[in-house]
Amino acid sequence: MTSPVKLHLGCGPVYIPGFIHIDANPHSHVDHVCSVDQLDQIADDSVDLVYACHVLEHFGRNEYQAVLTEWYRVLKPRGILRLSVPDFAKTVKIYVERNLLVDGMMTIMGSLVGGQRDEFDYHKIVFDRKLLDQALGNAGFTSTRLWDWRDTEHAHIDDHSQAYLPHMDKENGILMSLNMEAVKGSD
Repeated sequence: MTSPVKLHLGCGPVYIPGFIHIDANPHSHVDHVCSVDQLDQIADDSVDLVYACHVLEHFGRNEYQAVLTEWYRVLKPRGILRLSVPDFAKTVKIYVERNLLVDGMMTIMGSLVGGQRDEFDYHKIVFDRKLLDQALGNAGFTSTRLWDWRDTEHAHIDDHSQAYLPHMDKENGILMSLNMEAVKGSD
């Protein structure tokens, strides 16, 4: 029996054993240095799991739908797309409830505009559950659901799917990521 093919798209410096790593930046563990919206080196219907953590928001409002369609293309029928994006609804809630205008917006700035550490680290769109669910459906995905980072094979990897405020307070903090999975239809 062959091992499942799992892609980690927009992986940045995060390495997850057993995944093929694809990123625009040439980190030492990256298998393919390229943009994650053009996966020409990956065959149609060949991937069991696509994991994209805090990468979809780096594409513009006129681009993200095509990105999801490309990810759909590489997935096998019944393959899983596991996404994590900054949760705009929670960001707004934190902004209003904590009166960040007075206390300092820097605690949520990265969620809105990205880390801005290099040319690829800028956010171009925001997502809430309704918009992301709609976009996934438009790309052909079904069975969308929320997923819990604790229930994945990469739970021990600290990435942005586990982004909490206050930082690293996974017991009492607020999860600032919208973690959604969807399934490619069986055609």
